[in-house]
Amino acid sequence: MTIESLSGTTFDARPPRARRGQPTGRTYREPAREIPVYAETDVLVVGGGPAGCAAAAAAARLGAHVTLVERYGHLGGLATGGLVIWIDRMTDWEGRQVITGFASDLLDRLPKDAFIGPDREQWGSRDAAVAAYWAERSSAFKGVVTWSPTVDPEWLKLASLQAVIDAGVTLMLHTWGAAPIVEDHRLAGVVFESKEGRQAIRATVVVDTTGDGDLYALAGAPFESDVDEASIHHAMNVAWLWAGVDMERWLAFKTQEPQAVAVFMDRAREALGFAEKPHVAWRSDVALFMGPRLSGYSPLVIEDLTAVEIESRRRMVEHLEFFRRHAPGFEHAWIMLTAPQMGARHSRRLAGVAKVVQGEWKQAVVHPDEIGVSPGPSPQFANVSIPYGSLVPKDLDNLLTAGRHISCDPQSHTFLREIPQCWMTGQAAGVAAALAAGKGVTPRRVPVAEIQQELTRQGVFLQQRAPVEAR
Repeated sequence: MTIESLSGTTFDARPPRARRGQPTGRTYREPAREIPVYAETDVLVVGGGPAGCAAAAAAARLGAHVTLVERYGHLGGLATGGLVIWIDRMTDWEGRQVITGFASDLLDRLPKDAFIGPDREQWGSRDAAVAAYWAERSSAFKGVVTWSPTVDPEWLKLASLQAVIDAGVTLMLHTWGAAPIVEDHRLAGVVFESKEGRQAIRATVVVDTTGDGDLYALAGAPFESDVDEASIHHAMNVAWLWAGVDMERWLAFKTQEPQAVAVFMDRAREALGFAEKPHVAWRSDVALFMGPRLSGYSPLVIEDLTAVEIESRRRMVEHLEFFRRHAPGFEHAWIMLTAPQMGARHSRRLAGVAKVVQGEWKQAVVHPDEIGVSPGPSPQFANVSIPYGSLVPKDLDNLLTAGRHISCDPQSHTFLREIPQCWMTGQAAGVAAALAAGKGVTPRRVPVAEIQQELTRQGVFLQQRAPVEAR
């Protein structure tokens, strides 16, 4: 059976199934060859998502020669290419901003019409009307107004680009970090692929911000991959944007006629077999759909990645048909963009020197090697202290990690994978990498007090920190 859209595009209506390629039993022996060294650098950051941009900029601010390698033609990762344009909570439950530093620097670069979010004086408000208004705009949770802006992904791409360029980072786009160079159980650089072929970059310290822990996995560092089945962080999706909508009209329908909305969603599930809700974007004529959350797929398997791309677009077209006919404010909707990057939430988590675990943050443990602070996942929990050891592999030197694949348990991963937390761990990894390169020591030997001092200088909020010395 096929479904024909209003535009005449036809899709197979049967959901594709993940299918592993069958081994052929044959092999190909690649001839040995000399790989030319393209460049040498103090700090090499692989992956230009939120964590990678923060790491590169933070390291360069310390005077290190930094090279940032990114496989796409833009920076920002899932925050831009993945259309995760709702930037999750950066304030705690009292309205205090606890994810600062690079996160603030970056968002301050956006023009006023490139984001929506509450004014600073509203952060932490529990006023029912104010919280209800911002809850519909992704900036209030559990009855508390939060600093969680929704941004224009194109402006965030530009801001991310300008931030690393202004810091003096050497940027290499359209370049895929393919294999770590491991010498004496330490990372000495990375082999990369590009239109110019296979080349290498040698580095004093490497930061893995690939999102999937590609480098540390290929280098043989231990990792974990179990998931919390009760959460969504194992699901995958392709998000999309529609233009030509009237989101204010939709929000009026949603808030004033909740029973009618329930009927609408039931009809959608009955007609389509699934139903996704629209979210407010940075302007009222654009709607964000985070896309169908598809489980049972892996972001590390080619067939699964392909299947999710196909299935997400099939569902998008069916949604468009239904919303145009039945949803207030969507009569003239048109497809503006499907995310060029897959929305993967989880694949690997480092087995690090330390680990962020639910039991400790439930007890409000503040780590002496704290390098960042995350808001607690709900008002009943205090802020979460992130230890430096969660960025450091147990037994592989000259490598740091940052982003959604740091060392943590599945429960902690549900919020540590968010964009602001990636900015936060990335900035810490960049500072530590630059200090290690400058001192000629491995990252695990860098005094934590010096990392904390520099993070504080760069505007990072810490609960546990050493006194800042004047420069």
